[in-house]
Amino acid sequence: MNAPSCRVTYPTQTLTAYWLGELDNLAEAQLEEHVYGCAACTERLQALARLGEGVRRLMRDGNVRAILTAPFVKHLQTLGVRIREYRVPAGGSVECTVTPQDDLVLSHLYASLRDVQRLDLIVHDLSQGAPVRVEDIVFDPAADEVVMLPNTAHLREVTFATLQVKLLAVEPGHERVIGEYTFNHSPHR
Repeated sequence: MNAPSCRVTYPTQTLTAYWLGELDNLAEAQLEEHVYGCAACTERLQALARLGEGVRRLMRDGNVRAILTAPFVKHLQTLGVRIREYRVPAGGSVECTVTPQDDLVLSHLYASLRDVQRLDLIVHDLSQGAPVRVEDIVFDPAADEVVMLPNTAHLREVTFATLQVKLLAVEPGHERVIGEYTFNHSPHR
């Protein structure tokens, strides 16, 4: 059996924006008109929704580490996900915790990102040994923030810990630190 074909083939990014409710009314109406008459795009949208549900389940359970976009965070909040947020300026530190009422814990790492082409993140839990580097993370240069989602399930198990985070602008031949952040985690009392 052949897979259904499509003459328009909307990009996955557009289908994702539709699923997240981020399209304007005209674009949404045009996409819906197409999707309801196109088996291939309907199938792609359904697969995207299934993937989204799986990610949502993992996130609700707190078993994910990720870098998120601000629109995705807003979408999670509209779905009723209870989010504890920490906002930390470059060079700053914060006392943090996670409560039983929190589904997720997010950290907003503020830094100037306007001239950055590639951004890496280094996370060092001082009680765990070697730092972990995440290369080429997703970011919006105009937002001047990176939204970091640590593993919330792990945070629930931690008693006291100090986490140091660095944002690095990676440029040809060198890299520069554009933000350093310290998180002093303690259990909820």
